[in-house]
Amino acid sequence: MNDQMPSKKKALKLLLQSGCSPKVVKHCKAVAKVATEIAEACRKKGLDVDMKLVEVGALLHDIGRSKTHSVHHAVIGAEIAESQKLPNAIIAIIERHVGGGITREEAEKLGWPVKDYLPQTLEEKIVSYADKLIEGSKRVPIERTIKKFSKKIPQSSVDGMKRLHEEFSSLIGDFDAHRDTA
Repeated sequence: MNDQMPSKKKALKLLLQSGCSPKVVKHCKAVAKVATEIAEACRKKGLDVDMKLVEVGALLHDIGRSKTHSVHHAVIGAEIAESQKLPNAIIAIIERHVGGGITREEAEKLGWPVKDYLPQTLEEKIVSYADKLIEGSKRVPIERTIKKFSKKIPQSSVDGMKRLHEEFSSLIGDFDAHRDTA
């Protein structure tokens, strides 16, 4: 893979070239805004965060929605990113952002390549968490997202969302999940 990180402008262009709808692009921009706010809060607490990776990864996290709106958009998005020779760090964000992460066992049940799809790096966790704070392009409380997805995804993924929330609450305090991003 190429280690060259695309610019914000290039990332937005990739979303459009891949066929993402204006609604998906607006969602990705909203997630990127929240993700950079979380990353900045982490930096202020002394954590080492790659701000550009967070912003570009958040912009591209849903590139797979150009082909499907199912859970499989994560794996399809990673394939698109690989075909565009994007950095491995971006590919990892794309394939690990779903729910609170997808375990190896869940991946096997989904028919995905068998491995863990759990966010590992701080940047992966930031993008995954920010995505849970955005519904469409609006900021929502994490509790709303957890309640909504509790009926749709495996309990382990819901538990992963709760762990992300607890982790960021302990790192940066109770992040204001009620501000509007539209």
